[in-house]
Amino acid sequence: MTGSSITGSILVLNAGSSSIKFALFDEALKEQISGLAAGIGGQSFLEVSGQREAIPLIDHRAALKAVLAALEAKGMSLTSLQAAAHRVVHGGRKLTRPLRISPEVRSEIAACSPLAPLHNPHNLAAIDTLAELAPELPQYASFDTSFHATNPDVATRYAIPKMQETKGIRRYGFHGLSYASLVDALPEISGAPLPSRLLAFHLGNGASLCAIRNGASVATTMGYSPLDGLTMGTRSGGIDANAVLRLVEDNGLERTKAILNHESGLLGLSGGKSDMRRLMLDQTADSDFAIEHFCYWSLRHAGSLIAAMEGLDAIAFTGGIGENAVGVRARICRGLEWTGLRMNPDANHGHGPQLQSQGSRVAAWVVPAREERQIAQDAQQLIKTS
Repeated sequence: MTGSSITGSILVLNAGSSSIKFALFDEALKEQISGLAAGIGGQSFLEVSGQREAIPLIDHRAALKAVLAALEAKGMSLTSLQAAAHRVVHGGRKLTRPLRISPEVRSEIAACSPLAPLHNPHNLAAIDTLAELAPELPQYASFDTSFHATNPDVATRYAIPKMQETKGIRRYGFHGLSYASLVDALPEISGAPLPSRLLAFHLGNGASLCAIRNGASVATTMGYSPLDGLTMGTRSGGIDANAVLRLVEDNGLERTKAILNHESGLLGLSGGKSDMRRLMLDQTADSDFAIEHFCYWSLRHAGSLIAAMEGLDAIAFTGGIGENAVGVRARICRGLEWTGLRMNPDANHGHGPQLQSQGSRVAAWVVPAREERQIAQDAQQLIKTS
């Protein structure tokens, strides 16, 4: 690949607590290169287009430099880029749409760091490092919370004193880039307009549901943090606040954080397995119960979100579990037959996008996740309108 072939490309960066995912998109939003720098600060490696190499990455700055060096070796230099675009987990109340990063936007991202301490600081590290290496390169940000900015106040406000609510304690919702991508992609897959009342299942290690009315989020299961809502890989999902206080009394604050975020969910229920693939192969009582718990609470929350939309026209699955775990999809669809959903006999075969019900009032679809492409698309639209 030559530098001239990728002039005008957009580099998408998704910096997590110990990794940086990256993807390069051309002007047609076709992915050209993708990869991952992982294990930052530990047993680290760099993977580019499926080729993995062990490499020391002491921090996010070193990881980003290694990513850029690997891309340079494939013909991409910073000077050939049109822009860089970042996934930022938390935009708070003010950052509710994709934006070009300015000093003011950067300051607001930093101000949201207490709301996402494991994510926003690492997002900023990537932004700042790129700004140092290529100060003239335009940078853009898409926020995982912004899709849910359309939720009404009754959906976002906790029933706590206003003085506490004004400190930022409210429901924000997450997985917004996944849902925005799903809204964009579903009409392409179905060949029909977006359903008016769409229930979206983002099912993966992190999991949530979103009620989408006329293309806009009106309710979602995650709240102040990504801990709330469904049973997840290692997160508990919804739990009574007094039970949390009891855990803090018994274990202390930091230990309770670890229990609820890293030792619960499927992992806690099964006795050590958080990966749905392993659970489905295990076929022990504990693994079966963990899977049923995951499906049951997905259905419990689905009922709530259908009520928030005052009806249902279609459902859509995305995320690693949503796209690939046929048995989980079938169990959830079976639990939603009361809505008018009827399973297509061929729905349990294959993993690609497919119609799962036909000849009924409610249709079900599988929509491949493409969050990185959504981020690139957000940046491209801002560039065109600037």
